[in-house]
Amino acid sequence: MEFGWQFFAVGIPAIIFGGVSKGGFGSGAAFVAGAILALVMPPGVALGIVLPLFMLVDAATLRPYWGKWHWPSAKGLMIGAVPGAMLGAALYAVVDADVFRFLIGVICLAFVGFQFSRAVGWLSVRKMPFSAPWAWFAGMVSGFTSFVSHAGGPPSAVFLLSQGLSKTAFQATTVVVFWAVNWMKAVPYAFLGIFSLDTMLGSLLLAPFALLGAWIGIKAHHLVPERLFFGLTYVMLVLTGIRLIWVALT
Repeated sequence: MEFGWQFFAVGIPAIIFGGVSKGGFGSGAAFVAGAILALVMPPGVALGIVLPLFMLVDAATLRPYWGKWHWPSAKGLMIGAVPGAMLGAALYAVVDADVFRFLIGVICLAFVGFQFSRAVGWLSVRKMPFSAPWAWFAGMVSGFTSFVSHAGGPPSAVFLLSQGLSKTAFQATTVVVFWAVNWMKAVPYAFLGIFSLDTMLGSLLLAPFALLGAWIGIKAHHLVPERLFFGLTYVMLVLTGIRLIWVALT
């Protein structure tokens, strides 16, 4: 596989955005990195390139948020993620690449629709007491969507928002949860052949930009309004989602 100008033109901003999201804004939109890369390469290759980069970002962001998470929520999400990731692995082995393009595109549009509905008051996430079964269910959905498209952030975010956590506790919980989830995915990715010398080279080429995004995200966590960051992200997700669905169907 050749890494030409398209790879860098698309991959660099995508990975920086992913790193910023994971480093400072709850990981909800981090999957934009994989979705955008899937525009210029097969989804499986994009998954294989992005996972090591996200694991690198996890390692860089774990220490700044260490111990600030809500442990019952984190534990429940991680437990539920195990069967979710297993289901994702089972389906990945038998479905066509266009199915994953379509699924990633739908997740992009659904995430933006959910956030828009919250913003205009059509939907609200009420504060709820902690429930282990609800955490397990949210974790299972997160584990599945994370495996097939690195999009585990939105399902877990819905659950964490219902817990009424502070901004920093919310961010810290997502950091530790997806640090664990990404390690869960690494072994089945290897067995399914998602990792290759090409994907490892692609990850290596983009690694500095992943770390740059993580650093910006940590600094921006206390400085940049979430609305500003996510506004641009939503536009990118809508365009990406429409394009992926179009490619999958045509």
